[in-house]
Amino acid sequence: ILTSEGYTTKAACLAGIESVRKNAAADRFETLVAKNGKPYFNLKATNGQTVGSSQMYASERTMNQGIASVKANAPESPVVEEID
Repeated sequence: ILTSEGYTTKAACLAGIESVRKNAAADRFETLVAKNGKPYFNLKATNGQTVGSSQMYASERTMNQGIASVKANAPESPVVEEID
């Protein structure tokens, strides 16, 4: 649902996860429309920096469902470390 930048350290990754949790709970979503007409959203930090970006959605309704899912799930989602 939400994609962030790549991280070079585990500490930076964990800080990014915490930022998503905090900003999703604070309802800091920016809705946009791509050049192809498809809606998407960004999650923003208090400083205005984009924390994560969504996929392109088929409709505004489905985009709003994506936002609702991030709001509902991000604040309490567990962190699962996968080792290659």
